[in-house]
Amino acid sequence: MADRGICSRREADEMIRHGLVIVDDEIISKVGTKTRPDAKIVLAPEAISARAKLTTILINKPPGYVAAQAEKSYIDIRTLVTPKNQYNANQNDKNKVIDRKSLHTAGRLDIDSSGLLVLTQDGAIVRKLIHPTHPISKEYIVRVNGQITQSAIRLLQKGLSLDGRALRPAEVSQINRDQLHFTLREGRKRQIRRMCELVDLNVKSLVRVKIGKLYLGDLPRGKWRFMRTDECF
Repeated sequence: MADRGICSRREADEMIRHGLVIVDDEIISKVGTKTRPDAKIVLAPEAISARAKLTTILINKPPGYVAAQAEKSYIDIRTLVTPKNQYNANQNDKNKVIDRKSLHTAGRLDIDSSGLLVLTQDGAIVRKLIHPTHPISKEYIVRVNGQITQSAIRLLQKGLSLDGRALRPAEVSQINRDQLHFTLREGRKRQIRRMCELVDLNVKSLVRVKIGKLYLGDLPRGKWRFMRTDECF
């Protein structure tokens, strides 16, 4: 079920235990049940209804907030998910109650970086955005110190390794004297900063502007909004 993008493995186990998974017209209630690769898997109506209520939000993360487990004196990005910080809320959105602790970060964005970040209750979205079998593109505007050369750009595009492993090809282009546009399809720890260091560039600022088909757009820094039903990655 996780491999098909229906839900996360944990969510699948829970629904199976409650008899909410139907395989080839038969209710499955035992976790670990083997099925054919081409088996028809559907969720019971009550499971579909419950999943439709899962919340996913988009937030413009400011620098100084952590997108993973908060440590020491670092500030958890979820503390910004308040009614005051909601952007362009309609009346239906204002009436929604969010359990901030149930929101999970879908993808990396280090403490010094800013831009588009996805927080969700939906394990399938988390898996889709972070699992290497789903190489969804992410785009960044990066301001650097140092001389941007064509040889550096070529190396950034293809030819670098981190932690002993070659990086996937990246789309990198120069915007102006000190800015680069990156498109990545993987998410190593502090990847862009470390890539730039390898070509003698120092990152001054990094903003993620797009994830898959979703743009940061005019969402102000520190503000958030609900992901719309007509949006997808």
